[in-house]
Amino acid sequence: MDGSNGRERGHMLVTGGVGFIGTNVVHRLVRSGASVVVLDNFSRPGVEQNARWLSSELGERVKIVRGDTRDRALVLDLMRGARQVFHFAAQVAVTSSLLDPLEDFEVNAHGTLNVLEAIRRQTEPPSLLYTSTNKVYGALPMLELRQEPTRYVPVDPTIAARGVSEHFDLDFHSPYGCSKGAADQYVIDYARSYGIPALVFRMSCIYGPHQCGNEDQGWVAHFLKQALTRRAITLYGDGLQVRDVLFVDDLVEAMMRAQANATRLSGQAFNIGGGPSNTTSLVELLDRIGTLTGEVPEVRFEPTRVGDQRYYVSDVSRFARATGWQPSIDVAQGVSALLSWLSSTLSKTSDQHPEQVVASRAQRRTASRAPQTSEGEPRVPANSEAI
Repeated sequence: MDGSNGRERGHMLVTGGVGFIGTNVVHRLVRSGASVVVLDNFSRPGVEQNARWLSSELGERVKIVRGDTRDRALVLDLMRGARQVFHFAAQVAVTSSLLDPLEDFEVNAHGTLNVLEAIRRQTEPPSLLYTSTNKVYGALPMLELRQEPTRYVPVDPTIAARGVSEHFDLDFHSPYGCSKGAADQYVIDYARSYGIPALVFRMSCIYGPHQCGNEDQGWVAHFLKQALTRRAITLYGDGLQVRDVLFVDDLVEAMMRAQANATRLSGQAFNIGGGPSNTTSLVELLDRIGTLTGEVPEVRFEPTRVGDQRYYVSDVSRFARATGWQPSIDVAQGVSALLSWLSSTLSKTSDQHPEQVVASRAQRRTASRAPQTSEGEPRVPANSEAI
Protein backbone atom coordinates (compact mmCIF):
# COMPACT_ATOMS: atom_id res chain seq x y z
CA MET A 1 0.00 0.00 0.00
CA ASP A 2 1.06 3.59 -0.59
CA GLY A 3 0.97 5.06 2.88
CA SER A 4 0.13 8.59 1.70
CA ASN A 5 -3.26 7.74 0.24
CA GLY A 6 -4.10 4.15 1.09
CA ARG A 7 -4.36 2.93 -2.52
CA GLU A 8 -2.94 -0.40 -3.63
CA ARG A 9 0.07 -0.20 -5.89
CA GLY A 10 -0.62 -0.99 -9.48
CA HIS A 11 -3.85 0.94 -9.96
CA MET A 12 -4.91 2.36 -13.31
CA LEU A 13 -5.24 6.15 -13.53
CA VAL A 14 -7.76 7.46 -16.05
CA THR A 15 -7.90 11.22 -16.56
CA GLY A 16 -11.17 12.45 -18.03
CA GLY A 17 -12.52 9.14 -16.78
CA VAL A 18 -16.21 10.05 -16.65
CA GLY A 19 -16.21 11.35 -20.21
CA PHE A 20 -17.42 9.26 -23.12
CA ILE A 21 -14.27 7.25 -23.83
CA GLY A 22 -13.15 7.26 -20.22
CA THR A 23 -16.40 5.74 -19.00
CA ASN A 24 -16.11 2.84 -21.43
CA VAL A 25 -12.45 2.27 -20.62
CA VAL A 26 -13.00 2.39 -16.85
CA HIS A 27 -15.83 -0.12 -17.10
CA ARG A 28 -13.65 -2.50 -19.15
CA LEU A 29 -10.70 -2.16 -16.76
CA VAL A 30 -12.69 -2.80 -13.60
CA ARG A 31 -14.57 -5.71 -15.17
CA SER A 32 -11.13 -7.15 -15.97
CA GLY A 33 -10.16 -7.01 -12.31
CA ALA A 34 -8.17 -3.77 -12.20
CA SER A 35 -8.24 -1.13 -9.48
CA VAL A 36 -9.07 2.20 -11.13
CA VAL A 37 -8.71 5.82 -10.04
CA VAL A 38 -10.52 8.44 -12.13
CA LEU A 39 -9.60 12.12 -12.32
CA ASP A 40 -12.20 14.39 -13.91
CA ASN A 41 -13.26 18.01 -13.42
CA PHE A 42 -16.88 17.31 -14.50
CA SER A 43 -16.83 20.32 -16.83
CA ARG A 44 -18.60 18.58 -19.71
CA PRO A 45 -22.41 18.54 -19.54
CA GLY A 46 -23.77 15.05 -19.10
CA VAL A 47 -20.78 13.43 -17.41
CA GLU A 48 -22.56 13.39 -14.05
CA GLN A 49 -24.79 10.69 -15.51
CA ASN A 50 -21.71 8.69 -16.56
CA ALA A 51 -20.26 9.02 -13.05
CA ARG A 52 -23.48 7.77 -11.47
CA TRP A 53 -23.57 4.83 -13.86
CA LEU A 54 -19.96 3.87 -13.09
CA SER A 55 -20.61 4.08 -9.35
CA SER A 56 -23.76 1.99 -9.60
CA GLU A 57 -22.12 -0.61 -11.83
CA LEU A 58 -18.71 -0.83 -10.18
CA GLY A 59 -19.17 0.43 -6.62
CA GLU A 60 -16.00 0.80 -4.59
CA ARG A 61 -13.86 -0.80 -7.27
CA VAL A 62 -13.53 2.62 -8.89
CA LYS A 63 -12.50 5.78 -7.07
CA ILE A 64 -13.68 9.01 -8.72
CA VAL A 65 -11.75 12.15 -7.83
CA ARG A 66 -13.17 15.53 -8.85
CA GLY A 67 -10.16 17.57 -9.91
CA ASP A 68 -8.14 18.93 -12.80
CA THR A 69 -4.94 17.91 -14.59
CA ARG A 70 -3.82 21.54 -14.21
CA ASP A 71 -3.49 20.83 -10.48
CA ARG A 72 0.10 19.59 -10.47
CA ALA A 73 0.12 18.44 -6.84
CA LEU A 74 -3.09 16.46 -7.25
CA VAL A 75 -1.86 14.76 -10.42
CA LEU A 76 1.39 13.81 -8.70
CA ASP A 77 -0.49 12.40 -5.71
CA LEU A 78 -2.80 10.27 -7.86
CA MET A 79 0.14 9.06 -9.95
CA ARG A 80 1.91 7.43 -7.00
CA GLY A 81 1.74 3.67 -7.40
CA ALA A 82 0.00 3.80 -10.79
CA ARG A 83 0.76 0.99 -13.24
CA GLN A 84 -0.99 2.37 -16.33
CA VAL A 85 -2.24 5.84 -17.27
CA PHE A 86 -4.96 6.64 -19.81
CA HIS A 87 -4.86 10.38 -20.44
CA PHE A 88 -8.18 11.54 -21.92
CA ALA A 89 -8.73 14.81 -20.03
CA ALA A 90 -8.94 17.59 -22.60
CA GLN A 91 -10.71 20.58 -24.03
CA VAL A 92 -12.27 18.81 -27.00
CA ALA A 93 -13.84 21.39 -29.33
CA VAL A 94 -12.29 23.47 -32.10
CA THR A 95 -14.95 26.13 -31.59
CA SER A 96 -14.21 26.48 -27.88
CA SER A 97 -10.49 26.80 -28.61
CA LEU A 98 -11.20 29.68 -30.96
CA LEU A 99 -13.21 31.44 -28.27
CA ASP A 100 -10.63 30.93 -25.50
CA PRO A 101 -7.23 29.75 -26.80
CA LEU A 102 -5.52 30.33 -23.44
CA GLU A 103 -7.91 27.98 -21.64
CA ASP A 104 -7.51 25.48 -24.45
CA PHE A 105 -3.70 25.59 -24.12
CA GLU A 106 -3.76 25.29 -20.33
CA VAL A 107 -5.99 22.22 -20.39
CA ASN A 108 -4.55 20.37 -23.37
CA ALA A 109 -0.86 21.25 -23.38
CA HIS A 110 -0.09 22.27 -19.80
CA GLY A 111 -2.33 19.58 -18.32
CA THR A 112 -0.57 16.92 -20.39
CA LEU A 113 2.83 18.22 -19.33
CA ASN A 114 1.76 17.89 -15.68
CA VAL A 115 0.80 14.27 -16.34
CA LEU A 116 4.15 13.57 -18.04
CA GLU A 117 6.12 15.19 -15.24
CA ALA A 118 4.23 13.20 -12.63
CA ILE A 119 5.02 10.00 -14.54
CA ARG A 120 8.69 10.96 -14.86
CA ARG A 121 8.98 11.41 -11.10
CA GLN A 122 7.97 7.83 -10.34
CA THR A 123 10.60 5.24 -9.49
CA GLU A 124 8.81 2.82 -11.79
CA PRO A 125 7.08 5.05 -14.38
CA PRO A 126 3.66 3.75 -15.45
CA SER A 127 2.86 3.32 -19.13
CA LEU A 128 0.92 6.16 -20.77
CA LEU A 129 -1.61 6.16 -23.58
CA TYR A 130 -2.46 9.65 -24.80
CA THR A 131 -5.39 10.40 -27.11
CA SER A 132 -4.48 12.94 -29.78
CA THR A 133 -6.52 13.88 -32.85
CA ASN A 134 -6.56 13.78 -36.63
CA LYS A 135 -6.51 17.58 -36.48
CA VAL A 136 -2.72 17.41 -36.15
CA TYR A 137 -2.67 16.81 -39.93
CA GLY A 138 -4.49 20.06 -40.69
CA ALA A 139 -6.93 20.52 -43.56
CA LEU A 140 -5.03 18.15 -45.89
CA PRO A 141 -5.22 20.54 -48.85
CA MET A 142 -2.80 18.39 -50.83
CA LEU A 143 -5.35 15.59 -51.20
CA GLU A 144 -6.83 15.63 -54.69
CA LEU A 145 -10.48 14.62 -54.42
CA ARG A 146 -13.25 13.89 -56.87
CA GLN A 147 -16.87 14.55 -56.04
CA GLU A 148 -19.35 11.70 -56.19
CA PRO A 149 -23.09 12.01 -55.54
CA THR A 150 -22.89 11.49 -51.78
CA ARG A 151 -19.19 11.89 -50.87
CA TYR A 152 -15.67 12.96 -51.76
CA VAL A 153 -13.24 10.25 -52.89
CA PRO A 154 -9.43 10.54 -53.15
CA VAL A 155 -8.04 10.43 -56.65
CA ASP A 156 -4.93 8.63 -55.41
CA PRO A 157 -5.90 4.92 -55.35
CA THR A 158 -3.53 4.15 -52.47
CA ILE A 159 -5.11 6.77 -50.20
CA ALA A 160 -8.58 5.69 -51.32
CA ALA A 161 -7.77 2.11 -50.35
CA ARG A 162 -5.81 2.72 -47.14
CA GLY A 163 -6.48 6.24 -45.84
CA VAL A 164 -4.18 8.83 -44.26
CA SER A 165 -1.03 7.34 -42.74
CA GLU A 166 1.27 8.57 -39.98
CA HIS A 167 3.76 9.59 -42.70
CA PHE A 168 1.66 12.65 -43.55
CA ASP A 169 3.22 15.93 -42.41
CA LEU A 170 1.96 17.48 -39.20
CA ASP A 171 0.15 20.74 -39.89
CA PHE A 172 -1.60 22.09 -36.81
CA HIS A 173 -4.77 24.08 -37.54
CA SER A 174 -6.76 26.08 -34.95
CA PRO A 175 -5.76 26.59 -31.32
CA TYR A 176 -7.21 23.15 -30.61
CA GLY A 177 -4.98 21.56 -33.24
CA CYS A 178 -1.98 23.39 -31.80
CA SER A 179 -2.63 22.44 -28.17
CA LYS A 180 -3.38 18.81 -28.92
CA GLY A 181 -0.50 18.65 -31.37
CA ALA A 182 1.90 20.11 -28.81
CA ALA A 183 0.79 17.53 -26.24
CA ASP A 184 1.11 14.79 -28.87
CA GLN A 185 4.73 15.78 -29.49
CA TYR A 186 5.54 16.14 -25.79
CA VAL A 187 4.38 12.57 -25.17
CA ILE A 188 6.54 11.23 -27.99
CA ASP A 189 9.53 13.24 -26.82
CA TYR A 190 9.20 12.20 -23.16
CA ALA A 191 9.34 8.60 -24.34
CA ARG A 192 12.49 9.44 -26.26
CA SER A 193 14.18 11.82 -23.81
CA TYR A 194 13.23 10.22 -20.50
CA GLY A 195 12.50 6.64 -21.46
CA ILE A 196 8.96 6.51 -20.12
CA PRO A 197 6.72 3.95 -21.86
CA ALA A 198 4.31 6.23 -23.71
CA LEU A 199 2.45 6.20 -27.01
CA VAL A 200 -0.13 8.29 -28.86
CA PHE A 201 -3.42 7.52 -30.60
CA ARG A 202 -4.30 10.10 -33.28
CA MET A 203 -7.99 9.43 -33.33
CA SER A 204 -10.65 9.92 -35.94
CA CYS A 205 -14.36 9.89 -35.07
CA ILE A 206 -15.32 7.70 -32.13
CA TYR A 207 -18.96 7.01 -31.25
CA GLY A 208 -21.01 4.81 -28.98
CA PRO A 209 -22.86 4.58 -25.63
CA HIS A 210 -22.18 7.18 -22.93
CA GLN A 211 -21.27 9.81 -25.54
CA CYS A 212 -22.52 13.28 -24.56
CA GLY A 213 -22.66 14.45 -28.16
CA ASN A 214 -23.57 18.09 -28.62
CA GLU A 215 -23.02 21.01 -30.97
CA ASP A 216 -19.35 21.22 -30.02
CA GLN A 217 -18.19 17.63 -30.30
CA GLY A 218 -19.39 14.08 -30.92
CA TRP A 219 -21.15 14.55 -34.24
CA VAL A 220 -22.56 11.04 -34.74
CA ALA A 221 -24.30 11.09 -31.35
CA HIS A 222 -25.33 14.71 -31.88
CA PHE A 223 -26.99 13.94 -35.22
CA LEU A 224 -28.88 11.03 -33.68
CA LYS A 225 -30.01 13.05 -30.67
CA GLN A 226 -31.21 15.87 -32.91
CA ALA A 227 -33.16 13.39 -35.01
CA LEU A 228 -34.74 11.72 -31.98
CA THR A 229 -35.86 15.06 -30.55
CA ARG A 230 -37.00 16.50 -33.91
CA ARG A 231 -34.44 19.29 -34.00
CA ALA A 232 -32.70 20.59 -37.10
CA ILE A 233 -29.08 19.76 -37.94
CA THR A 234 -26.68 22.32 -39.40
CA LEU A 235 -24.20 21.13 -42.03
CA TYR A 236 -21.21 23.34 -42.87
CA GLY A 237 -20.29 22.90 -46.52
CA ASP A 238 -22.03 20.52 -48.88
CA GLY A 239 -22.28 17.55 -46.52
CA LEU A 240 -20.07 15.37 -48.71
CA GLN A 241 -17.20 15.42 -46.19
CA VAL A 242 -16.03 11.90 -45.35
CA ARG A 243 -14.81 10.47 -42.03
CA ASP A 244 -14.01 7.01 -40.79
CA VAL A 245 -15.98 6.18 -37.65
CA LEU A 246 -14.99 3.73 -34.93
CA PHE A 247 -17.38 2.21 -32.40
CA VAL A 248 -16.14 2.71 -28.86
CA ASP A 249 -15.94 -1.01 -28.03
CA ASP A 250 -13.39 -1.43 -30.82
CA LEU A 251 -11.44 1.58 -29.54
CA VAL A 252 -11.34 0.16 -26.01
CA GLU A 253 -9.97 -3.12 -27.35
CA ALA A 254 -7.26 -1.19 -29.24
CA MET A 255 -6.37 0.65 -26.03
CA MET A 256 -6.05 -2.56 -24.06
CA ARG A 257 -3.68 -3.93 -26.69
CA ALA A 258 -1.71 -0.68 -26.75
CA GLN A 259 -1.16 -0.75 -22.99
CA ALA A 260 -0.26 -4.44 -23.07
CA ASN A 261 2.46 -3.62 -25.61
CA ALA A 262 3.41 -0.16 -24.31
CA THR A 263 7.10 -0.89 -23.82
CA ARG A 264 7.49 -2.26 -27.34
CA LEU A 265 5.39 0.51 -28.95
CA SER A 266 6.75 3.38 -26.84
CA GLY A 267 7.52 6.65 -28.59
CA GLN A 268 5.19 5.99 -31.51
CA ALA A 269 1.98 7.62 -32.74
CA PHE A 270 -0.74 5.58 -34.42
CA ASN A 271 -3.72 6.71 -36.49
CA ILE A 272 -6.80 5.06 -35.00
CA GLY A 273 -10.28 5.02 -36.49
CA GLY A 274 -12.68 2.80 -38.36
CA GLY A 275 -10.41 2.76 -41.40
CA PRO A 276 -11.49 2.56 -45.05
CA SER A 277 -14.08 -0.15 -44.34
CA ASN A 278 -16.01 2.07 -41.89
CA THR A 279 -16.58 5.43 -43.53
CA THR A 280 -19.52 7.76 -43.97
CA SER A 281 -20.17 11.21 -45.32
CA LEU A 282 -22.49 13.57 -43.50
CA VAL A 283 -25.35 13.17 -45.95
CA GLU A 284 -24.89 9.40 -45.97
CA LEU A 285 -25.26 9.35 -42.19
CA LEU A 286 -28.41 11.47 -42.46
CA ASP A 287 -29.86 8.96 -44.93
CA ARG A 288 -28.94 6.11 -42.59
CA ILE A 289 -30.66 7.89 -39.70
CA GLY A 290 -33.71 8.38 -41.89
CA THR A 291 -33.84 4.67 -42.63
CA LEU A 292 -33.59 3.81 -38.93
CA THR A 293 -36.08 6.39 -37.63
CA GLY A 294 -38.46 6.67 -40.57
CA GLU A 295 -37.66 10.31 -41.33
CA VAL A 296 -34.57 12.07 -42.66
CA PRO A 297 -33.64 14.80 -40.15
CA GLU A 298 -34.34 18.40 -41.04
CA VAL A 299 -31.11 20.08 -42.14
CA ARG A 300 -29.83 23.52 -42.97
CA PHE A 301 -26.63 24.33 -44.83
CA GLU A 302 -24.05 26.98 -44.01
CA PRO A 303 -20.77 27.94 -45.77
CA THR A 304 -17.74 25.71 -45.39
CA ARG A 305 -15.58 26.56 -42.41
CA VAL A 306 -11.91 27.46 -42.78
CA GLY A 307 -9.60 24.51 -42.21
CA ASP A 308 -12.26 21.83 -42.59
CA GLN A 309 -11.04 18.45 -43.84
CA ARG A 310 -13.15 17.40 -46.81
CA TYR A 311 -11.76 13.89 -46.43
CA TYR A 312 -10.13 12.14 -43.51
CA VAL A 313 -9.93 8.37 -43.19
CA SER A 314 -7.38 6.70 -40.91
CA ASP A 315 -4.83 4.27 -42.26
CA VAL A 316 -4.83 1.89 -39.29
CA SER A 317 -2.46 -0.64 -40.83
CA ARG A 318 0.59 0.19 -38.65
CA PHE A 319 -1.28 -0.49 -35.42
CA ALA A 320 -2.95 -3.54 -36.95
CA ARG A 321 0.43 -5.01 -37.89
CA ALA A 322 1.86 -4.22 -34.47
CA THR A 323 -0.95 -5.74 -32.40
CA GLY A 324 -3.30 -7.74 -34.65
CA TRP A 325 -6.17 -5.34 -33.86
CA GLN A 326 -8.93 -4.68 -36.38
CA PRO A 327 -12.32 -2.95 -36.05
CA SER A 328 -15.10 -5.53 -35.69
CA ILE A 329 -18.28 -3.39 -35.55
CA ASP A 330 -19.36 -1.87 -38.84
CA VAL A 331 -21.16 1.43 -39.36
CA ALA A 332 -24.62 -0.12 -39.66
CA GLN A 333 -24.24 -2.10 -36.43
CA GLY A 334 -22.66 0.76 -34.52
CA VAL A 335 -25.12 3.48 -35.49
CA SER A 336 -28.07 1.20 -34.75
CA ALA A 337 -26.61 0.32 -31.33
CA LEU A 338 -26.01 3.97 -30.45
CA LEU A 339 -29.51 4.92 -31.58
CA SER A 340 -30.98 2.26 -29.27
CA TRP A 341 -28.88 3.45 -26.34
CA LEU A 342 -29.78 7.10 -26.92
CA SER A 343 -33.46 6.25 -27.27
CA SER A 344 -33.41 4.46 -23.96
CA THR A 345 -31.39 7.18 -22.24
CA LEU A 346 -33.44 10.10 -23.55
CA SER A 347 -36.72 8.40 -22.64
CA LYS A 348 -35.63 8.38 -19.00
CA THR A 349 -34.92 12.11 -18.94
CA SER A 350 -37.67 13.55 -21.13
CA ASP A 351 -41.45 13.56 -21.27
CA GLN A 352 -41.15 12.92 -25.00
CA HIS A 353 -40.30 9.26 -25.50
CA PRO A 354 -37.90 8.85 -28.44
CA GLU A 355 -39.02 5.25 -29.02
CA GLN A 356 -42.49 6.57 -29.76
CA VAL A 357 -41.04 9.23 -32.03
CA VAL A 358 -39.18 6.57 -34.02
CA ALA A 359 -42.31 4.45 -34.31
CA SER A 360 -44.47 7.33 -35.50
CA ARG A 361 -41.89 8.47 -38.02
CA ALA A 362 -41.74 5.02 -39.57
CA GLN A 363 -45.34 5.62 -40.70
CA ARG A 364 -44.44 8.98 -42.27
CA ARG A 365 -41.29 8.04 -44.17
CA THR A 366 -39.91 10.75 -46.43
CA ALA A 367 -37.05 10.83 -48.90
CA SER A 368 -36.61 14.58 -48.86
CA ARG A 369 -33.33 16.08 -47.66
CA ALA A 370 -33.67 19.61 -49.02
CA PRO A 371 -32.31 22.43 -46.84
CA GLN A 372 -34.99 23.95 -44.64
CA THR A 373 -35.22 26.86 -42.30
CA SER A 374 -35.19 25.86 -38.63
CA GLU A 375 -36.36 27.68 -35.56
CA GLY A 376 -33.49 29.22 -33.67
CA GLU A 377 -29.85 29.59 -34.68
CA PRO A 378 -27.23 27.11 -33.45
CA ARG A 379 -24.76 28.68 -31.07
CA VAL A 380 -21.83 26.85 -32.66
CA PRO A 381 -21.36 24.47 -35.61
CA ALA A 382 -23.10 21.17 -35.01
CA ASN A 383 -20.20 19.19 -36.44
CA SER A 384 -17.36 21.34 -35.18
CA GLU A 385 -14.92 18.83 -33.69
CA ALA A 386 -15.25 15.68 -35.74
CA ILE A 387 -15.69 17.42 -39.06
